Amino acid sequence: MVNMFGVRSLVFGVARDFLKGDAFRRRVCGFVLTLCLIASTNVYAQMPVLDVAGVPTIVRNSTANMHAQGDSLWVGSFLSLTTDGGNTWQIANTDSLFDTRNSVFSIDIEGDVMWVGLGFTSTAADGGGGEASAGGFLVSTDGGQSFNYRFPQLDGSEENTVMYGANVLEALPVIVPQQSPPFDIDYNPVTGEVWMAGWASGIRRSADGGANWERVVLPPDTTDRIHPDSTYSFVIEPRRGELGWFNYLGFGVLVDETQTVWAGTVAGVNRSTPDDVTPSGERAWSRFGFDGTTNALTGNWVISIEEQPLPVRNAIWMATWDGSDGRGPRQRFGVTVTRDGGETFEQVLVDERVFDFAFLDEKVFVAGESGLFISEDGGRSWTTVRDFFDPLQPDRIVPLDVEVLSVATTANGDLWAGTTDGVFKSTDEGNTWSIFRVEVPPNPENPTESIPDAEVFAYPNPFSPFIDRFTRIRYELEESRNVTIQIFDYGMNLIRELSEPSLSAGVRESIWDGTDSSGLRVANGTYFYLVDTGRRSFRGKILVIE
Repeated sequence: MVNMFGVRSLVFGVARDFLKGDAFRRRVCGFVLTLCLIASTNVYAQMPVLDVAGVPTIVRNSTANMHAQGDSLWVGSFLSLTTDGGNTWQIANTDSLFDTRNSVFSIDIEGDVMWVGLGFTSTAADGGGGEASAGGFLVSTDGGQSFNYRFPQLDGSEENTVMYGANVLEALPVIVPQQSPPFDIDYNPVTGEVWMAGWASGIRRSADGGANWERVVLPPDTTDRIHPDSTYSFVIEPRRGELGWFNYLGFGVLVDETQTVWAGTVAGVNRSTPDDVTPSGERAWSRFGFDGTTNALTGNWVISIEEQPLPVRNAIWMATWDGSDGRGPRQRFGVTVTRDGGETFEQVLVDERVFDFAFLDEKVFVAGESGLFISEDGGRSWTTVRDFFDPLQPDRIVPLDVEVLSVATTANGDLWAGTTDGVFKSTDEGNTWSIFRVEVPPNPENPTESIPDAEVFAYPNPFSPFIDRFTRIRYELEESRNVTIQIFDYGMNLIRELSEPSLSAGVRESIWDGTDSSGLRVANGTYFYLVDTGRRSFRGKILVIE
């Protein structure tokens, strides 16, 4: 099970329709926009996987989804696959993803069964921004050799009630894909059920391979436990302004080794054990959240839930974010782990904003905004990796503030980190790295439409300063030179100058972060650049799209 993380200006519909009002909703909105960004692709031309001069590459540098199965690694947001440690890459054969507006929001693989949650960014009705939306699902039963499409987890317009025990509960039908992207998905090979977390559509379950999706009834915000044998009258409705419940905004879901189901929302983590299942198959639920003590969640917003395989009982790790509403004690970002099925909780990495987890026996790897965190003793002590250095390719620049969005370990012991600046692989548990990026060389031997015959090249291009953070300008030097790069706006006004002293011969790259000489982010539009080596000059253009 792998969550999708990373959107700001592209999904303001989430804020407009669901999270209007107080400061907490505005903060929630900001987080949701950040979480959706990496998977949003409608502002980019879709790019093929390239194999340039024997150097394997990925489809997109910002990598928020990865899932390891054996020695294989699947990478979003277009289902790239490597089975040999990154030496070669393949793309999944599915027409429901490529040449469409869809991208990968979540992945889960169990044996030969693979589920992929698709989403897209739709255009807002008022033309101002867009909305993260449900794009359906891909399912494979042959290890990714072929896929079938399933429709999104939406209600019919007349589905305005839900049965829970003897209760007929009023429910708000979720009938449009907007604001219901599949943030997380988990396939249970024991029962064949599929569980998913779909933001406004909440937590849902399918027992028939995705043909139908059952709306899961969780406790409303006003109570910590519900049971189908009790009587209730609450409305099943995601939070919208002052209406509805934060516990019906679903972000993460996991079925663990004991067949306990964990559902993460904006209001905490919900647990249903096998003992909570009634003879009729309905479930009781208990909700756990922040209470100001160290034996609780650091914050109510549970954005990721992963299981650490251990000899006795697996540990459950959660990325728990600050969901403070201004009416109680301030919550905190961090990680919450339970080693006993939810009887007790521990807090680690407090005040760190984290996204994803991976494990290798007792070792724990945590992807976070501040880097990659590694613990060799089950989370009791930590080291932090912020310097991702590739000794075989020292010219590949990795900023020290790169964010690690996803992490995975393959069966052969390789450690993979998906970042805002490419996919990195370590064979020595984080000491050194191999860097994989979407890269195009100057003066290619076999130019194509995707790999033009040019002496200078900028990538990504188009370039979003918020999503990509920077664009790289690549060029080749025949000898050691001082290099100056000037960037001009459409009116040919000089807006930024970059100096690169004493660069050695070879293919080199310089970085522009999309700001002018005053440090202000530039407006959308076309920009021109001039690379001056003192003896030669190269010209090109960059399209900035936010």
